[in-house]
Amino acid sequence: GSCLESVKIAIDTGYRHIDGAFVYYNEHEVGQAIREKIAEGRIKREDIFYCGKLWNTCHPPELVRPTLEKTLKILQLDYVDLYIIELPMAFKPGDAIYPKDENGKMIYHETDLCATWEAMEACKDAGLAKSIGVSNFNRRQLEMILNKPGLKYKPVSNQVECHPYFTQPKLLEFCRQHDIVIVGYSPLGTSRDETWVNVSSPPLLKDPVLNAIGKKYNKTAAQVALRFSIQRGVVVIPKSFNPQRIRENFQIFDFSLTEKEMKEIEALNKNVRYVELLM
Repeated sequence: GSCLESVKIAIDTGYRHIDGAFVYYNEHEVGQAIREKIAEGRIKREDIFYCGKLWNTCHPPELVRPTLEKTLKILQLDYVDLYIIELPMAFKPGDAIYPKDENGKMIYHETDLCATWEAMEACKDAGLAKSIGVSNFNRRQLEMILNKPGLKYKPVSNQVECHPYFTQPKLLEFCRQHDIVIVGYSPLGTSRDETWVNVSSPPLLKDPVLNAIGKKYNKTAAQVALRFSIQRGVVVIPKSFNPQRIRENFQIFDFSLTEKEMKEIEALNKNVRYVELLM
């Protein structure tokens, strides 16, 4: 229920880009929130930019469209605005989201990203996804798609971890050259959940530089971190269930960082991921 309420608050606040995924197990609530806001006359469907994701167990080309259709059924929407391959590696197809062998080790599946991409292109042609992209792809994996014989649509975006401690300058430059938008997840660092987060890195929002710059503009360290990414041309998808923070994260369009401040924040880069994707 908290997801339903959070999405409704976000839409009322002015958010229009909603980043979802089948493996978040909350697309039914997200879809309901969108439909309720449409029914209220607050928004039209075309105002919302919804991103869905193809999970690792669904890479075989014949599974791509049925997986997207399942997502649309859960959302009760006719199309997604963006559909992305969540990770450039596959798990064994089947009902288990994280398939493991008897020793608790992940069971992987040989995947042909180019064949998966062709199935994604077919989803776009069928009108089920307005745009298609990728996530967690490095330069080599992007080049594999971009150089694919008979490429019909190139990825419009690459969703990766990106924030002042992990600025991704080389990947950002490569994507710029190819008109691929970087969507930065964990733009505020991330939760301190040891099961999937590298907690040896200091919390981003306690950074003295971000806090000092924030003081100058009467903004929080989080607002400064988000503003930094946006000024670099990185799309941000901050996550929060706290109504006050949902609103705060949106209040970043009434100030600008100077070139000097941008350089100071860029210098914070530690080249360390919070989300290590150990699987």
